[in-house]
Amino acid sequence: MRQPPQRVVLRNVRQHNLKGITVEFPRRALSVVTGPSGSGKSSLAFDTLYAEGQRRYIESLSTYAKQFLERMPKPLVDSMEGLSPAVAIEQKNPTTSSRSTVGTATEIADFLRLLWARAGTQTCLQCGRDVKRDTVQEVVDCVIADFGMRDAELPVLVSFPLPASANRPDVEVAAQLRAAGFVRAQVDGELLRLDDDGAEQRVRAGKDVLIIVDRIDAVETNRGRLADAVATAFSEGEGVALAVNNGDRRRFSEHPACSACGCAAPVLTPTLFSFNNPRGACRGCNGFGAVLEYDEALIVPDPRASLANGALDPWTKPRYEGRRRLLRETARARGVDLDAPWQDIPPRERHFLLHNNGGRYLGIFPFLERLEEKRYKQYIRVFLRQYQLAKTCPACSGARLNPSRSRCVWPAKRLPQSPR
Repeated sequence: MRQPPQRVVLRNVRQHNLKGITVEFPRRALSVVTGPSGSGKSSLAFDTLYAEGQRRYIESLSTYAKQFLERMPKPLVDSMEGLSPAVAIEQKNPTTSSRSTVGTATEIADFLRLLWARAGTQTCLQCGRDVKRDTVQEVVDCVIADFGMRDAELPVLVSFPLPASANRPDVEVAAQLRAAGFVRAQVDGELLRLDDDGAEQRVRAGKDVLIIVDRIDAVETNRGRLADAVATAFSEGEGVALAVNNGDRRRFSEHPACSACGCAAPVLTPTLFSFNNPRGACRGCNGFGAVLEYDEALIVPDPRASLANGALDPWTKPRYEGRRRLLRETARARGVDLDAPWQDIPPRERHFLLHNNGGRYLGIFPFLERLEEKRYKQYIRVFLRQYQLAKTCPACSGARLNPSRSRCVWPAKRLPQSPR
């Protein structure tokens, strides 16, 4: 196997004010270019190494991606060895979207999302077991291996649960099933013919209703018939099939579901791993990785100020005279000195003035949160933004992806999130 180069070699570099220099850089190491102003540091680092690394990388991208990336001219150099196609990052951000990252701008995130969706292993959020989708062939192999090896003389009932959509008051369920070709059902553990008297009432009253597709021995010679029965069960049971043998029941699902607890999971698609898509974005921060939260340091900018002198900054505005009057009345009723510095007020009283959410007096935090209902007004948005700071989203910890979706792991390890 060919060994990767250990050095980056540039020969006869003539870019800008460089006069035919030859230089080597070790790979997998941090190199620093220093020198006096005008000596050619930027010409070597940016206009030569940067430009060639960017050019080689952009050649591997699609035409759509190339239109968003600024290209630099090919540098004046005789040869350049050991430089791999690289992601070149300038000192400025060429994008204007708050959701743009190195991964999205260079399309690396697109390939990672595709990898996670196709090669990742989904795990259940409830119990941590693998989430799987059963195919007809896998179900047949499982039935023959489990039931056929145990007792091939006991037939297997291939069935499906009565879908919830079938329980309509204006439809005779038993008659519809007979018209579809089904003649037997298992209602609460007892076999029932659908053409018997009272079958309709028993099917409607049953808590556990299984419609039997076929009754067949689980042997290799019946593999084709088993496959047809399982396919019919999946089709009529809205993706769910059951195999029953001497009281032992096995549930199979065409849809992603936990192999242990049966908890449903979404189908793995690339959009689930995109913070630019509503399906994959964290619901707490909408894919930005941060949320705006009210900060006490902005609400009380000067802890040495007293309530009488406007310690609570939002209520110092002229339109909140009524709030200031209620604040003074509440403070007197609770024995709080209006002329005392905010930092000297007991912590319990400070918490009450900031967070109380019941009774006549409304704390400053609940007041601001309720005011968000009027964010459609520009002056309200500007007013609220004065007291908010961007903080890491507590729901996704800044990862931007939706933590409520099923996890996707790469052999026994959780996959990294999309590049930030």
